[in-house]
Amino acid sequence: MKTLYAAFSGTIDTVLTALVSDGVLPADASFKNVTLEPPRDPSHGDLATNAAMVLAKPAKTNPRALAEQIAAKLEAEAGILSAEIAGPGFINLRLDPAAWLDELQAIAALSEDYGRSTIGAGTSVNVEYVSANPTGPMHMGHCRGAVVGDALSSLLEFAGHDVTREYYINDAGGQVDVLARSAHLRYREALGDDIGAIPEGLYPGDYLVPVGEALANQLGDRFKTAAEEEWLPVFRSEAVARMMELIKSDLAMLGIHHDVFSSEAALHEAKKPDAAEAWLREHDFVYDGVLEAPKGKAPPEDWEPVELPLFRSTKFGDDQDRPIKKSNGAWTYFGADLAYHMQKAEKADELIDIWGADHAGTVKRIKAAVAALSEGKGKATPFDVKLVQMVQLMRGGEPVKMSKRSGNFITIADMVDEVGKDVVRFTMLTRKPEAQMEFDFAKVVEASKDNPVWYVQYAHARIQSTIRKAAEDEGVSPSADGIAQLGDEEIALIRRAAQFPREVEAAAKAREPHRIAFYLYDLATDLNSFYSLGNTDTEKRFILKQDKGLSSSRLFLAAAIGQVLRNGLRVLGVEAVDRM
Repeated sequence: MKTLYAAFSGTIDTVLTALVSDGVLPADASFKNVTLEPPRDPSHGDLATNAAMVLAKPAKTNPRALAEQIAAKLEAEAGILSAEIAGPGFINLRLDPAAWLDELQAIAALSEDYGRSTIGAGTSVNVEYVSANPTGPMHMGHCRGAVVGDALSSLLEFAGHDVTREYYINDAGGQVDVLARSAHLRYREALGDDIGAIPEGLYPGDYLVPVGEALANQLGDRFKTAAEEEWLPVFRSEAVARMMELIKSDLAMLGIHHDVFSSEAALHEAKKPDAAEAWLREHDFVYDGVLEAPKGKAPPEDWEPVELPLFRSTKFGDDQDRPIKKSNGAWTYFGADLAYHMQKAEKADELIDIWGADHAGTVKRIKAAVAALSEGKGKATPFDVKLVQMVQLMRGGEPVKMSKRSGNFITIADMVDEVGKDVVRFTMLTRKPEAQMEFDFAKVVEASKDNPVWYVQYAHARIQSTIRKAAEDEGVSPSADGIAQLGDEEIALIRRAAQFPREVEAAAKAREPHRIAFYLYDLATDLNSFYSLGNTDTEKRFILKQDKGLSSSRLFLAAAIGQVLRNGLRVLGVEAVDRM
């Protein structure tokens, strides 16, 4: 079943194809950039298209002249009452109200599938997000990227993509040795040692206390006084495993579950960086060269030029070629990351990484690496990096104090325990990820229009309450039998609901799940505005004692709006509550 925007987009394609046959448009004219959207001013019509603006140049005519020919054909199409030319050549369409009523029934018929798209069909996408170092519980610094990545994954799935959610475990660096030493200290503590103050450089959080106790129960005291080289490998592996259990538990509190957990240590054990280097050398993307001295300041006294294997990232827009190994032969972080992205690109058509804004400096080189892989394989691998800004935690306008549980940060568990999963998730999507954000514990639970998550959930709960009340008090239920009697205010509400499928496609193409949150707030606003009409005009209420037929039709409209709200909230991973 085609939704309204899809159906009338098809009508425009039919008209443009006819103009090609008429010789008005050239045979090679591309309709790719032709759009159909609601006009900025609803008084101008129901739909607007830029077809004449886009195609005037290839048609070798001016936009208004072409618009006249397009408009004449559009007016002859079913469901279109008029096609009016505006400005330099935009065409505003006025539809037969029956088209909107058909859409209302389409929402009911498609139900949970309303808004679902096939634009991503046949395309596999790997979305890597969170990927926090496995050294402690998930904290606020990870939360926004976790929600953005998970919502984006759901959005892409709803738009037809085959999505793999991936977490990259950074378990091969020096921070893992610090974790192992910190866990060993807590292990000794569990065995009765007085460890005193946590030494500088180790992780002080109480979250390692149960790790130490578990290791004491598992291993006994055989590593209590052993030399570090004996216990470090064991404690590294055990501590990472237990931290990942904690991380998965914290993410589950947000409703987040990954499909794949890839280990950096396993990457090295499998010699993937060596294989990547060999492949890149074979395709002349890696060479042995000498790095330039650091720019902008005098090099350190002990600095001297060293020949290193360098990746040709300047070929892809980076400002310098990047080393994939250090002078001691160890892999640089970039070298390992390059091999990791090569591994992902072998399995997915497209790659998306969700990173903190503090990683902005590495975007060019990783994009260059993926571009090189694509060029060498002769198969483009689209790659996008979404940068997410940190969130400032507030309480009533004042910065929040740190968490005792973690030692020095607010955990995701702290947040979810206090305000709930849905509040955290929706709030993280109320601004573009690249914009700064404040999360005020007091404001995010306010029952007001200024609190988007409450306002959208309230709109859904209000619909469900109205439907229950109508059934209990008046014996009336939603019905499409008399929807032809719905008026202009109701049609305006359907117009907003009908935008959901195009919002899904636009958000999926832009990789911007926050657009769905914005849309849901607008839909909730329109719904609540319609409810407010009944405060001054009793004839505008959903439940009319004197007209059960109209009541049933309005309830059918309300149920459809509720369905759209549920579908959108499901994409965001937020529950559509029935009572508040």
